[in-house]
Amino acid sequence: MIKLVKTLYFYSLLGCLCTACQSTNSEEQTTATTQQTKDTVSTKTASKAEPKTILFFGNSLTAGYGLEPSQAFPAIIQQKIDSAGWNYTVINSGLSGETTAGGKSRIGWVLRQKVDVFVLELGGNDGLRGVELESTRNNLQAIIDTVRAKNPDVKIILAGMQIPPNMGPDYTSKFRTIYPELAEKNNLPLIPFLLEGVGGIARLNLPDGIHPTAEGHQLVAANVWKVLAPILQEQNS
Repeated sequence: MIKLVKTLYFYSLLGCLCTACQSTNSEEQTTATTQQTKDTVSTKTASKAEPKTILFFGNSLTAGYGLEPSQAFPAIIQQKIDSAGWNYTVINSGLSGETTAGGKSRIGWVLRQKVDVFVLELGGNDGLRGVELESTRNNLQAIIDTVRAKNPDVKIILAGMQIPPNMGPDYTSKFRTIYPELAEKNNLPLIPFLLEGVGGIARLNLPDGIHPTAEGHQLVAANVWKVLAPILQEQNS
């Protein structure tokens, strides 16, 4: 009888231990699953919060020559984007004095960072220096090709430029046509003339007559925004 009681006690104790182990394992599995779910949600949230990048690639007009960086039109575009509640970071990659040849040389370095929207603003200095038109055209095309090769999904916007008639009417006219022709050839959105409403207006330009004042950059930003905003709207719809 004593042996029977001891045997029953032993199996009863063993059953309790097994139940406890099963309970512990179940709790550990539940904890692990919960943590995994949290990690997944955290990863998705971080991914969702990562901003897209808009890169302005240009010369002194983009750089905001003679002004504070916050007064240049790319910074004004950032303000407009923030007001719209869209998640983008604007990068100002303007370099004073840059030609299309210089842009072609440095584009690979610039594209080491992630770019979702690429705004190409170059050629003005080519025109002012009388660079051969075909060279300007080819350099711009090479930049477009390089950007697309790096990321086929990037949205490229081409900023059109015009120059004073210093180089003669034929050169001036042919220079102006480079931009719409490239835009059509590459199926790109075109800002018809970056300095529309600003170029040639003394009060909107610095004493050099070439670079916009802070007020001028507000108008330049408006010209850019007319083309850029619908693209961002589509990306966020």
